[in-house]
Amino acid sequence: MTAERLALSDDILMKIEKPARYIGNEVNAVVKDKSQVEVRFAMCFPDVYEIGMSHLGIQILYDMFNSWEDVWCERVYSPWVDLDAIMRQQKIPLFCLESQEPVKNMDFLGITIQYEMCYTNILQVLDLSGIPLLAEQRGEDCPIVIGGGPCVYNPEPIADFFDLFYIGEGETQYRSLLDLYKSCKKEGCGRVGFLRRAAGLPGIYVPRFYRVTYHEDGTIESFEPTEEGVPRTVLKEVEMQVSDTYYPMKPVVPYIKVTQDRVVLEIQRGCIRGCRFCQAGQLYRPVRERDVEMLKKYALEMLKNTGHEEISLSSLSSSDYSRLPELIDFLIEECTEKKINISLPSLRIDAFSLDVMSKIQDIRKSSLTFAPEAGSQRLRNVINKGLTQEDILQGCTMAFRGGWSRVKLYFMLGLPTETEEDMRGIAELSNEIAAAYFEEVPKAARGGERVQIVTSTSFFVPKPFTPFQWAGQCTKDEFIEKAYFTRKCISEQLNQKSIKYNYHEADTSVWEGVLARGDRRLSQVIQGVYKKGGFYDAWSEYFRNDIWEETMAECGLTTEFYSHRERGLDEIFPWDFIDCGVTKEFLKREWLKAQSEQISENCRVRCQGCGVTRFGGGICFEPRDEMAQMGESDI
Repeated sequence: MTAERLALSDDILMKIEKPARYIGNEVNAVVKDKSQVEVRFAMCFPDVYEIGMSHLGIQILYDMFNSWEDVWCERVYSPWVDLDAIMRQQKIPLFCLESQEPVKNMDFLGITIQYEMCYTNILQVLDLSGIPLLAEQRGEDCPIVIGGGPCVYNPEPIADFFDLFYIGEGETQYRSLLDLYKSCKKEGCGRVGFLRRAAGLPGIYVPRFYRVTYHEDGTIESFEPTEEGVPRTVLKEVEMQVSDTYYPMKPVVPYIKVTQDRVVLEIQRGCIRGCRFCQAGQLYRPVRERDVEMLKKYALEMLKNTGHEEISLSSLSSSDYSRLPELIDFLIEECTEKKINISLPSLRIDAFSLDVMSKIQDIRKSSLTFAPEAGSQRLRNVINKGLTQEDILQGCTMAFRGGWSRVKLYFMLGLPTETEEDMRGIAELSNEIAAAYFEEVPKAARGGERVQIVTSTSFFVPKPFTPFQWAGQCTKDEFIEKAYFTRKCISEQLNQKSIKYNYHEADTSVWEGVLARGDRRLSQVIQGVYKKGGFYDAWSEYFRNDIWEETMAECGLTTEFYSHRERGLDEIFPWDFIDCGVTKEFLKREWLKAQSEQISENCRVRCQGCGVTRFGGGICFEPRDEMAQMGESDI
């Protein structure tokens, strides 16, 4: 079954870039008879189709929802700027891909929020759908707008735009939420009645039932529920049985090339490493591994059902998956003869990893990626990276011996306690890696190739639920000065011709920092920027820093308050009502340890008492002596 007609005419499709973004009917897309379902759910990624189609979370929820007979889940993405202009001009409502019907006809609009700079695109989606931007202005004819994803661990800057938020992993509570909706519909509870009852479900946050008050200095005085039965704290939802839950055996296959044009196999959730800047490493605790036999079965089925020619193992740290050697051997055996590529992101570069990559990659075309994050050992201890200079040089040396000649290095500038010496260390480490190539590879064996070291720096953004949530962030000018200083240091190195240096945009990093740790007052800023034509802010060609600065000033708010000041240990944060499993006391301990340059061992070596044992499973309950014997890999 396919949609009876397309929402866009042939004339429009011929005018716009990549019309295949909007026509639906891709391989494995699910089309149901709408008269046979009770709940219609539009699942939205507020960015262009190629980015949204690459997101695993939506694929999992799409598969789960459509496995239920009473639910039809469809997809919607932000229209690109060319179609956006036409839709406004011709008053064409935003539509779902599967049915080609308006989003406003749906019962729910679910928006996954992966990145703060997509916030204005959320308003684009609501606006084009004919849904009032502010939740309080929506009537019974509007879908329930629900947000999920990592950004909703501080939902406050966008709280005014959402009816409710789902905090945590989607596999656990959506069935209960949709059943509640069906009951409320039959009982005639109305929109607010449904939201009032939904607020009592685990993991659900309904902003309209909470009130915030502020001190004179702008910090939060109190954050309280306004109605009886509304929880003071919302605990995140966690799927503990990751081997027995939903996973898409038949993911949707796009007609056009997308960012992740491959089968994605999630091998585990969570990370043992405890890097102090990393939000995902805290949010997705505890570490839970998928069963290796389940992964083997799904890998074969997904490749068969999609025709993809590449499979990627997804995880925050693939090297820490305990059954990785067995899984790799299986995939190499199955994929090599079928000419299917295997992609292994998030590997630490040790002897095992290099051996694997030499088997699966054409080494003349590939590059190795390291993320030292900081240029000096002192600063790597501050951020708890668990990586020494010796580790990095040893890994690169092994790689050069194995035939690699291109290395990518990722660092951050503006980390807490950073000094000029730390920044100079970025240049010196890059130089030492280049020197190691010339020492290890004889001239005759280089084949005319020159070693390439691509050194990239991003700018540090403090995030909620990390030990660095108290840290001040650098200003735009400070970031640029740091990037120029780093470039100058690289230009002074003996092997500077072998080093290419790139750095990230400073202004978007500042606004990402503002929105990441902001409160409800920022909703007016986001709305003001959108009203002035701002969206696709995650794309540098469309981001307008002047509009953001101007609107912030008009609202009487400052980046200094939200981003650049260091926060007090007793300050109430906008996200303190959310319990992500990791306790604030643990994060405080780690913040203080960072300032005294102390490291914390990873979860396999020693439990640090972060608080997630309460979920009753995962790595927290592996035998400790067995875990300690495993030790750590080289990098």
